[in-house]
Formats: sequence, C-alpha cells, structure tokens
Amino acid sequence: MSLIHNERIKLTAAAIDRLSTAMFVVGFLGPLSASIFGPPSTSIAFRGMIDMMEGAFWLAIGVALHLIARRVLKGIKL
Repeated sequence: MSLIHNERIKLTAAAIDRLSTAMFVVGFLGPLSASIFGPPSTSIAFRGMIDMMEGAFWLAIGVALHLIARRVLKGIKL
C-alpha cells in the first residue's frame, strides 16, 4: 500500500511543481523577456513600478508553489 501512496505523493508534488514553473514563465519571464527584447505594441512588458511588482508577485507565487511541492514530498512513507 505504501508504494501506491508514495507514487500518488510524487504525482501530486510533480503537478504542483509544474504549476510553479508555469507561473514563473508566464508571469515573470514572459514580460521580462518582452521588456528586454522590445515588445510589439500589443504585448505586455515591465514598463513601470506596478509592472515590476506584478512580476515579483508571480515570481513569489512560483517559488511558494515549488516549496509546497517539496513539502508534499515529505509525506512519502519508507
């Protein structure tokens, strides 16, 4: 039974970690790269302090989700 439990724990942790990666890429790296490489007129980029705060928010969400995934892995039974 613990093998099934462990696999479910690992699957849950992996899903949370993939979500953290998505938050980091879409909310932080996308606008950052757009501001570095010159965005087209319709894209979103870091232009002011509010935009930088939003980027920091998405970065923090990504880090928090990654740490949650690591904590979920502590539920693995030996």
